[in-house]
Amino acid sequence: MAMIYKTTMKPGKTELLTAWLPTRPWYAATGHAPELDRSGGFRLDDPEGEVGIEFMVLTDHSGGRETSYLVPLTYRGAPLDGASAALVGTSEHGVLGTRWIYDGAHDPALVGQLLALIQGRAVAQDQCDSGVSDPSVTAWCEEAGLPAALQGWPEVTDTARGTDVRLQGGPVLTLTRALRPGDAGPQEASGAVGRLTAGWTTLDGAAYRGVFAELHTAGHAASRS
Repeated sequence: MAMIYKTTMKPGKTELLTAWLPTRPWYAATGHAPELDRSGGFRLDDPEGEVGIEFMVLTDHSGGRETSYLVPLTYRGAPLDGASAALVGTSEHGVLGTRWIYDGAHDPALVGQLLALIQGRAVAQDQCDSGVSDPSVTAWCEEAGLPAALQGWPEVTDTARGTDVRLQGGPVLTLTRALRPGDAGPQEASGAVGRLTAGWTTLDGAAYRGVFAELHTAGHAASRS
């Protein structure tokens, strides 16, 4: 079980992400610096107990419009070899010391646990409290023959519509980056064989729900690219 410490991080996550988000191809530029509010998310436990895994939702209010983004992050006590391009930044944690913070789509620890969550082998955890599950996060999976665990490094592609994470053997996890409220229609419409759905709440109290990630087989993923 991951331990969540009530302490400070300097610089804070929102400060780091304010600089990082505009560098992503899926970020909708407004002509202004991002104005970010934390709107929700959840955590997953690392079976090895070494890596912090968080799925954060941030809402950008800059430029007079509102867009909520899914930002999966990992927190490590040492640099992850081969992942320098995915580094969001470093921060001083009040208890754990220096933490290397990565775009989790590139981190095998997060990708493996996201696959486990969609397949029903992991349980979403509360974003703020240790040892508390988050039943509002729901998953569905139907395809037999999909990998039961992550093998090797995922191949990650960021585009204007989101992030594709190709797993060894061909299946693709598609992360929704700019969240779309209510976008949770029938799985058959998207060709998905697995889906993760969760909610978020903006600063004005409006509650939304949508698709955070989908799992596609190799053949269907190829037809979407």
